[in-house]
Amino acid sequence: MDRAPTPKRARTGADERSEETSGAPLGIAAPSSAANKPSAPSKASVQQLMRPYYGRLFPHAEFARWLAYGNDSKHLQADAGFFQRREFCFTMDGDIFIRYQSFKDAEELQRAIQLKVPAKIDIGPVYNVDPQRRAAFQGLGTERAFQPMERELVFDIDLTDYDDVRTCGREGHMCAACWPLMAVAVQVLDAGLRDDFGFEHILWVFSGRRGIHCWVCDARARQLTDEQRAAVAAYFSVYKGQEGGLARLALSQVSASNHPALDRAYDALHAAWVEHILPAQRPLDSDEGCEAVLAYLRGDEVAARLRARWSRGGARSGALSIQRWEDLEAEIDKILEGKAADGKARRAALARARKEIVFAHAYPRLDVEVSKKRNHLLKAPFCVHPKTGKVCVPLDPAAVWDFNPEEVATVSQLLAELEAADASIPKPANGGGPGWERTALAGAVETFRACFLDALAAADRQALGAKARENAAAPTLAW
Repeated sequence: MDRAPTPKRARTGADERSEETSGAPLGIAAPSSAANKPSAPSKASVQQLMRPYYGRLFPHAEFARWLAYGNDSKHLQADAGFFQRREFCFTMDGDIFIRYQSFKDAEELQRAIQLKVPAKIDIGPVYNVDPQRRAAFQGLGTERAFQPMERELVFDIDLTDYDDVRTCGREGHMCAACWPLMAVAVQVLDAGLRDDFGFEHILWVFSGRRGIHCWVCDARARQLTDEQRAAVAAYFSVYKGQEGGLARLALSQVSASNHPALDRAYDALHAAWVEHILPAQRPLDSDEGCEAVLAYLRGDEVAARLRARWSRGGARSGALSIQRWEDLEAEIDKILEGKAADGKARRAALARARKEIVFAHAYPRLDVEVSKKRNHLLKAPFCVHPKTGKVCVPLDPAAVWDFNPEEVATVSQLLAELEAADASIPKPANGGGPGWERTALAGAVETFRACFLDALAAADRQALGAKARENAAAPTLAW
């Protein structure tokens, strides 16, 4: 997973106020170019590159603007202490894990990142007091105790949870053939969050290796209690694991119809299954894959007919899984079109089985524990994954099918681009704009702005204006 690791040695932000990280040259290993594998520079080489990355490429201004939620402005209703109550966690080289750091503003945060050069940055909640001062509130009553007050609603989806259904690799593997599983997860969850819950400000991020993160940043979402977060996570938890070789799914067992949200999800899942997952993953190319799918027919004679037909082969080149799925759907449709009164239960079972197959292979598999608690840490966007060297770039949900994780730039590639740009176009005397504008990272920052930050900032301004009008209209005791 891409969440905060178990530390070798945990320290607090107060312990690190004057600590400086050394950065002696260690040599840079060239990333691997093996087929269907992410670039994998050594951890030492990636960490060596983090100082220039944080110094010239990391989008500090946009990052802090997001997390300030308008409270970095001079508006009379802005909460000047909001940013400083946010917890940041730095994972230092060597897995030293420093929690409860806080910074009074964007400039102080940027200086700390550039000075300490963390291997990873995790974002925590906004507390009722500055996390650095939490010791002063230990042991106090419930109302004054150190506690989280708000935090983005987050979701984490990791491809390792799909190892029973993906065929191109396992564990930390990620390639273009895996991506349809992540793309349809974005499509399904994004629609549910917007249409069913009314959320608008949703940030999707590639984790840098084998998964995706979702940050729901509406004020309503940030203020959800732990119980409410657990309820939202449960709403999307259709996949419940495996039992007896079949997926346990929160689908109706007595009717072919389900909750409208599940029917909407099925339409998206079925299209993704047919158009993207079957040709990319080819799950029905093997006997093992065929048996795993036929198990959902639970002994119906359709399974026997398909097993006999598939044993003869004869598929079109490169499209075996597609042809076999077409065979299965044709057989089920033939039964569903029947009118025999004694076949009603069978028709319902086969219709349900088809949905189960699609949901089992394609429905988002959430790590629900990440979503339940306000104090759970999650890796920040624009971090660099230490094992791949790839940047955790924002995703455009409207173009998620066009994304290719194998084409995400590594930190070494970005620094090489910046060096080449510096050589061809000298920097202005005043330093010019941020370095990321001269590299491939510019596209990721623009996605962050266009798909998320600009609309969020506008909503933050509107919220501050509404608060000012509400306060102005409130009754007063002044004569």
